[in-house]
Amino acid sequence: MSVETRETHPETDPRLVAWIRQAAPYIHTFRGRSFVIAFGGEILSEDGAQALIHDIALLDAIGIRLVLVHGNRPQIDADMLERGMEPRFHHGMRVTDAATLECVKRAMGVARFDIQALLSQGLPNTPLAGGFLRVTGGNFITARPVGVVDGIDFGYTGTVRRVIAEEIKDDLAQENVVLITPLGYSPTGEIFNLSWEDVAQAVAVAIKADKLVYLCDGPGLLNKLGEAIDAITVDEAQRLIDRKVPQSPEVAHIFRSAVAACRGGVGRVHILDRKADGAMLMEFFTRDGVGTVITEEALAKLRDATIDDVGSIVALIEPLEEDGTLVKRSRERLETEINRFSVIEHDGMIVGCAALYPVPGEKNEGASGELACLAVHPDFRRGGFGDQLRKHIETKAKKKKMQQLYVLTTRTAHWFVERGFVEVSVDQLPTRRRELYNYQRRSKVLVQLF
Repeated sequence: MSVETRETHPETDPRLVAWIRQAAPYIHTFRGRSFVIAFGGEILSEDGAQALIHDIALLDAIGIRLVLVHGNRPQIDADMLERGMEPRFHHGMRVTDAATLECVKRAMGVARFDIQALLSQGLPNTPLAGGFLRVTGGNFITARPVGVVDGIDFGYTGTVRRVIAEEIKDDLAQENVVLITPLGYSPTGEIFNLSWEDVAQAVAVAIKADKLVYLCDGPGLLNKLGEAIDAITVDEAQRLIDRKVPQSPEVAHIFRSAVAACRGGVGRVHILDRKADGAMLMEFFTRDGVGTVITEEALAKLRDATIDDVGSIVALIEPLEEDGTLVKRSRERLETEINRFSVIEHDGMIVGCAALYPVPGEKNEGASGELACLAVHPDFRRGGFGDQLRKHIETKAKKKKMQQLYVLTTRTAHWFVERGFVEVSVDQLPTRRRELYNYQRRSKVLVQLF
């Protein structure tokens, strides 16, 4: 009998450990939430299908309720061309006559079976090992015909009329993965070919999904300079549409559906690159993400601190206190002075703080303030949050009729100088603040005059 041995203290991968620890709060938050994941037929004909199924299995394993909406445009086109038929489109919508509808049904059926087969795998050493994903579906979508547009009869091309949301929710409550094929049915028994983008939006709104995810052909939304946008509000996204800012073909196609879903009450809409391996995992379980998230309100909120924020502020400033950047403050002191603090909250996490302290002065010195305890989480220091906090404190100081704002710092003097502060001697501090100056720290004194 052989006995396997290992070192008592094997080397660890600090990046893996850090990633798992960083992901833990998101796992707790997402458990029991409903996500709608939508993807076109392109992903089924590319190498990423297997990886996508593995990621879906992982999301299911941690308790996320999943609705999958798939498309089949390339498969339908291929089936039509094989039969000598020419695909027809108008304004991005397929014209579906009776013959085309037969191709649609064939392609949709094959795709659905293929996805169910992928979700049924249980190979060792894969995320599907030891698990079982029960897949359900049904006639959840009632549809109506598009009709005649610009003189063109769209035939059996339809739009969503109603989503039977309660049936979908019941399946999700039983821990089933709901797979929706973009076909709709009429009360008269007709079948309509639907846009998978619009079906995903309608389903997400109907079930009040926490997230709607579109996997498409680009890295997310782009601004007018062609740069990727990490996060954007629904109003800002609408302005991109109105200004016709160029997007990748598939992103442009889903853009309006994404905005409509967000306005319809979906918590977050994510636009991700389907070719980026693990895009959903990186988007959901890291702070920065890898695509674009559309929200009703901005992810980052600057607000006055409350007593409930004390613990988060302590965790934020402790490393800076340990290395001497900030003066140490006890939790008790923070609790009594919390009304002087402002914080930046990003996606529910306190990532920055700053405080404004009035500086007692003599009659001839004028009203003064001190900007203190300015701190930003290391992962967010490139987001401009430090400047937002500084400007916020300056605005508060002006409203309080302060004539100058002081900063005492040992490490960041240049940062403040670049933003209009001027270095002065300790002697120029107001008398009572000068009496409290710690000569052992030898902090530099800077001032901003109003």
